[in-house]
Amino acid sequence: MSFQKTITLKVNGVNYTRTVEPRLLLSDFIREDLLLTGTHVGCEHGICGACTITFNGDSIRSCLTLAVQADGAEITTVEGMGSQENMSKIQQKFQEHHALQCGFCTPGMLATCEDMVKKYPLTSEDEIRDGLSGNLCRCTGYQHIVDAVQAVVKEDKRDVS
Repeated sequence: MSFQKTITLKVNGVNYTRTVEPRLLLSDFIREDLLLTGTHVGCEHGICGACTITFNGDSIRSCLTLAVQADGAEITTVEGMGSQENMSKIQQKFQEHHALQCGFCTPGMLATCEDMVKKYPLTSEDEIRDGLSGNLCRCTGYQHIVDAVQAVVKEDKRDVS
């Protein structure tokens, strides 16, 4: 007999109630149960950052979180950040600065970058690189990603002035 738990959570503004196995990873729940395949799974050890999502306002590794831990949570995946017609600021800057190549790391990078921009002043390139240190990219060399984040920070400072 297998034990299951019913969870209710909000993902990208939509409420879901599902019955899950207690050992089901949140990354697998998002991809397999909700069919939101923008959340990528790389290492499954929390090292690569490809599975990063926003969980109650904080960026987290969904491969290190159980779906049952998300009961009552509000989650945003890359699908909830924007659309091709209405991209978020960080998505726009990634596009403008060519901050992606193969795209595998991009959803996790976007979640991390959006979280960093909201929480930290990011006054230097080193601070941005430090914030990105938990997300691995094998294609871009990071400079274009850093440039995209700097562009968001610069634009946000202009909006406040």
